[in-house]
Amino acid sequence: MRFGKLKSAEDIIKLVEEIGFLPFFANGIEGFSVEENCPKELWFAPDKDGPWEWKGPIARDGRCVYGKFFAGKSGFVSREWFPVLANYRRDGYDFDARWDDGLVSKKDKEVYDLIFKNGVIISKKIKSALNYKKGSNTGFETVITRLQMQTYVNTADFVYMKDKHGNQYGWGVAEYTTPEALFGEDYISKAYSQDPEKSRAEIIRHLEKTLKDPDAKTLNKLIK
Repeated sequence: MRFGKLKSAEDIIKLVEEIGFLPFFANGIEGFSVEENCPKELWFAPDKDGPWEWKGPIARDGRCVYGKFFAGKSGFVSREWFPVLANYRRDGYDFDARWDDGLVSKKDKEVYDLIFKNGVIISKKIKSALNYKKGSNTGFETVITRLQMQTYVNTADFVYMKDKHGNQYGWGVAEYTTPEALFGEDYISKAYSQDPEKSRAEIIRHLEKTLKDPDAKTLNKLIK
């Protein structure tokens, strides 16, 4: 299934608002990704922005949430559907309750607490503050991916380094925040009264209808 060409950040936002969920990369369900619906000439073009550069503006916009939400890979979830996904993924736990029940590692808590305390913080500062270094304290990417998959953390923006002339260079460095910081605790928790498995079933039914009978195994893997 293809949704038509996505030629701007606004095109992506509108599609996410329409269908609720959109992985960034191809994933086994044909056409269900930004990658498959953006013209090839917009990827890493020297003279124009494309989907790789649009991620930051879309994350800042507030109409959808960006993070590693699909089998550990990046993508977008609409503001409307995010509380439903959070209710399923969190399985009835806010972060503190998960910690109290012994379901959170010390590393996860350190990273989450630092993000929560700062509101928004760049990944480089997290690594520096918590002494993540090659060959010693490692595993940051595993921790930050897990926190995103559990919907406790999302990407707020991407920051580009600048040379002495003020020119941007390199890949954008992720800034992290919490969904609660973006939308408020009441909004994120509004689906908490629903059984988490019912939230999952609601998402699956919606995507089966939207994607017109996608491969069930692949869909379940993406939403799990």
